[in-house]
Amino acid sequence: MVKQLDEFIAAFASFVWGLPLLILLVGGGLYLLFLSKFLPFKYLAHAIQILRGKYDNPDAPGEISHFQALTTALSATIGMGNIAGVAVAITIGGPGAIFWLWVSGVIGMGTKFFTCTLAILYRGKDSNGDIQGGPMYFITEGLGKSWKPLAVFFSLAGLIGALPIFNVNQLTQAIRDILLVPNGIESGYSNIFIGIILTLITAFVVLGGLRRISETAAKLVPTMVVLYMVSVIAILFIHAGEVPKYFMMIFTDAFAANNYGGNPFLGGAVGGLILLGIRRGAFSNEAGVGTAPMAHGAAKTSEPIREGLVAMLGPAIDTLIICTLTALAILVTGVWETTGDNGVSLTAQAFSSSMPTVGNYVLLTCVAVFSISSLFSYSYYGSKCMSFLVGADKKHYYNYFYLASIMVGAIYPLSAMINLIDGFFALMAIPTMIGTLLLAPKVMEHAKSYFNRLNGKVD
Repeated sequence: MVKQLDEFIAAFASFVWGLPLLILLVGGGLYLLFLSKFLPFKYLAHAIQILRGKYDNPDAPGEISHFQALTTALSATIGMGNIAGVAVAITIGGPGAIFWLWVSGVIGMGTKFFTCTLAILYRGKDSNGDIQGGPMYFITEGLGKSWKPLAVFFSLAGLIGALPIFNVNQLTQAIRDILLVPNGIESGYSNIFIGIILTLITAFVVLGGLRRISETAAKLVPTMVVLYMVSVIAILFIHAGEVPKYFMMIFTDAFAANNYGGNPFLGGAVGGLILLGIRRGAFSNEAGVGTAPMAHGAAKTSEPIREGLVAMLGPAIDTLIICTLTALAILVTGVWETTGDNGVSLTAQAFSSSMPTVGNYVLLTCVAVFSISSLFSYSYYGSKCMSFLVGADKKHYYNYFYLASIMVGAIYPLSAMINLIDGFFALMAIPTMIGTLLLAPKVMEHAKSYFNRLNGKVD
């Protein structure tokens, strides 16, 4: 029964991640970049100033600061996608998969600028009268009530897409492989006990609402990002002689697909490799999926363009920097060719081979914090979808469903978990990208006005 379910979920994920979605995400993202004439990229320094609080206004509408909005979004995107997801990509596709993950990241920066600008530009109100942002709101507020079925479709997909089962699955695997098994304390009930503990920790934070989630994320995420980056840089320093070779292989293998072991796409291995990189990129930075606009839509600001610029930093941090560091650590240590491990266990091999004794525990600390902080953010996304569908007074029911799903993630195999979330991410991306592409001219109108005012020009 479990095998049949796994095969069905895999077939579902492959079906929705077909050519139409690839065109929508990549083609749509490229269209947005060219429409903006790469304008947001010219203001990266300004985006950092906004992030540092230079333009914060405590009286502006919203619930959390620009920094808290970004760290809440990053707490969801920086996690298993950057550590386990990259390992999965290399296991299946080899070094070349990382090039297409980069492409996804660059395109994702432009996409996030548009989607998160819209999240502020077309904020709506829930049944309690509270201001809310996200694809379901910018679809109904920006395109009109006749488009509500598209917003409902997004919210329904979000109820499943926001479940934490992949993160829990990989964190459980990391705890068993790094902590329990080497110390001889693993048992047949380990996964259940881990699931219970994670459920209790998550319940304490998520039942406290967005403010507790954002405050926790703002404290945990920056520290763990620095710790993880320093650790990986140390690994690269130890294997410094191998770094140029594998860095170049990322480019050459991207078009040769010599190490690709997955299914062909569009008749060839390169097509399959491109699709793999885009899928893993979407899972890493979630650009175009529609999760981040729900976090950024809660930011305290009356300038939509500012939040779009801050959101644009997300893919740069999690895909272009952290995913690249993870990939290089796996490649230069050679573990991608010498072990049958997959997911987080492969990354653990890279850490332990370079930093015996301490490496695994450093990785486990980062994995635990990234995963647990992701659990907090995704619960917020799912409850917002629930609120849109059935009313804000009933959204808390989602949290109980969410907490119960943690046990499922702790017990079921990796393949089923990653395919299920991949599939529903794809479904969420369809309404998000359609709404964004239709409303993109409105974003450009506001961008022109904002940047003219910023540069002291007459609007």
